[in-house]
Amino acid sequence: MCGRYGLRSDKQAIATAFYAKKVDPKVVLAPNYNVAPSTFLPVVRLDEEGDRELTLMRWGLIPFFSKDDKAAFKSTSARAETVATLPTFREAFKRRHCIVPADWFYEWQALDAQRKKTQSWAIARTDRKLFGMAGLWESWNDPIGKTALETFTIITTDPNEIMEPIHTRMPVILRPEDYEKWLAPVDLARPPTDLLRPSLVSLEAWRVDPKVGNVRNTGPELCEPWIDEPPAPCLFG
Repeated sequence: MCGRYGLRSDKQAIATAFYAKKVDPKVVLAPNYNVAPSTFLPVVRLDEEGDRELTLMRWGLIPFFSKDDKAAFKSTSARAETVATLPTFREAFKRRHCIVPADWFYEWQALDAQRKKTQSWAIARTDRKLFGMAGLWESWNDPIGKTALETFTIITTDPNEIMEPIHTRMPVILRPEDYEKWLAPVDLARPPTDLLRPSLVSLEAWRVDPKVGNVRNTGPELCEPWIDEPPAPCLFG
């Protein structure tokens, strides 16, 4: 379901990888090896002129019609099968697509039927390049603070062959050649639902320390292979 991911690339590397023409001055990034919901994170979208823009939004989509921000806790991800019809995501799917950059994401594999025992995994491109997850964004007017808050969600789909032994869902990972189609204004007669598929990008998965389950842990050791001997150097340098 992609409830956590890692991002160590700086804003220039992200802007270059996703061909962002503009970078919002408020984008200030530090490496985070355990990105969690409710934090402000970089996303790529089209601005009013139709250029790709790198900006910050809070993870956890708040529908424009919400009376408070509690919906964000349930809307960190959206299922590809229902994203076009559920009221929470329907309007964003029609008008507000974005790409969520990541260096890797985490998932938890159930080791028993009750999910009392799990194994943490990290999943990244085999070439270790940045990848883009399909997302939606929304602007919500806070009735108390009287300010606009921009938030986003990540779309998930069925697992591919790498993810299937680990979890029943995975984020929609877009190929670079799909970025333009995903960000373009949606043709309501033919929305880009064909892109909401298991990843065609070559991925690799490895076990990581259970410490990643605690959002207070954000250090580089979280991306190291978890073995019963001293850990190897971090795969991300």
